[in-house]
Amino acid sequence: MIQVIYRQLASKIPYLGLVILLTFSTSLNAQEGDISKGKALFNTNCASCHNLDRVMTGPALRNVQARLEEDQGLDREWLNKWIRNSADLISSGDAYANKIYNEYSQTPMNAFAALSDQDITDILAFTAVDPCELNPQSSPDCPGYVKPEGGEVSQAEGISNKLILGALAVLFALLAMALVLVRRTLNRFAEEKGIEAATKDKSLPIWKAFVQNQFLVLVTAIFFLLASAYFVYGYLSQIGVDQGYEPVQPIHFSHRIHAGENGVDCKYCHSSSRVSKTSGIPSLNICMNCHKSVFEVSPETQQQGLAEFNKDYNAEIQKLYDAVGWDGQNYTGESKPVRWVRIHNLPDFAYFNHSQHVTVAGVECQTCHGPVEEMEVVYQYSSLTMGWCINCHRETDVNVKDNAYYTKIHEQLSKKYGVDKLTVAQMGGLECGKCHY
Repeated sequence: MIQVIYRQLASKIPYLGLVILLTFSTSLNAQEGDISKGKALFNTNCASCHNLDRVMTGPALRNVQARLEEDQGLDREWLNKWIRNSADLISSGDAYANKIYNEYSQTPMNAFAALSDQDITDILAFTAVDPCELNPQSSPDCPGYVKPEGGEVSQAEGISNKLILGALAVLFALLAMALVLVRRTLNRFAEEKGIEAATKDKSLPIWKAFVQNQFLVLVTAIFFLLASAYFVYGYLSQIGVDQGYEPVQPIHFSHRIHAGENGVDCKYCHSSSRVSKTSGIPSLNICMNCHKSVFEVSPETQQQGLAEFNKDYNAEIQKLYDAVGWDGQNYTGESKPVRWVRIHNLPDFAYFNHSQHVTVAGVECQTCHGPVEEMEVVYQYSSLTMGWCINCHRETDVNVKDNAYYTKIHEQLSKKYGVDKLTVAQMGGLECGKCHY
């Protein structure tokens, strides 16, 4: 009998295949990349200069690996070199590297030598993913896209309200016609029966009776004089008071998003409020500090703007770009003024200094302007009348702790008034010359 030395080979083949399959699957997983990690790495390292679908400081990166392989014949190794040290690749004379460098105004790309192969794989996996897979609501072309509520719903509600009002109008018209027909019928019956309608006895008209009663005339005259004085005083008191004024601005700026959700400090935009009489209108360069990279809001925020406020936030950002002359990559120099509508406006004879209140007194912006961080559109929250200011001066204690500006005068006036804490009024806050000059 011939001895077969490989008689157990067949039984070992499945185990060998399993080992090869596990090794191959592990290798595939390492090459496929983690989309969630790639998104985090992209936002940390790339998002300031790149977007997936739009040219910014650098080119759009959607499917960048596949596009380079298909259009330029560049492999993954070239892409790794470019990401880790683009300057070295440019200096080596690489044709495509120099082409990209010159095409984007010779703006140097940061070197990311610390990124591992797996990190780059994760980033490329994120750039290759279908946007509908990440967010089914990102585009109407996505299968799972659902139109935001607001436009259609509000239109349907408007139609239903019109139908109800129309039905009520028709009902009242039918009732009026019915009453007219009933009256005519009753008059016809009365004529057939020979019944004459009762007529009122002619007597002194009520207005003549009223005029002949001197007491009623006097009381009525006094009443009308008092009522007229009341309404005239109320009307005159409202002159120059614009509380609740909420004008439409040329660019819709949501303080709710910027100061509320994103936590932007009021004094970052209105920086002159710390050192100047006025708070100032932020220049558009302040806006572009962020919006040079942030050219659109998240899909959730966009849907909320359309549904709740009927505003396309991304279109408003485009208005900003049009005003500053930004084409998505460079400034064109064709800027346009934005004609902001002033909201808070004191009379010319009233003096108010922002820096004295903000820096010296430490008054919060919300004290006068209300919860701006909750306002979609800013409006005049306070009345800003003289009485409103005086009441604040009477009720507000001066913060003298660690404030050398007030140390000496506080010691003098606290002894004079016999109090521990001084109000603004006790320190001269009610003097006419402080606000009127």
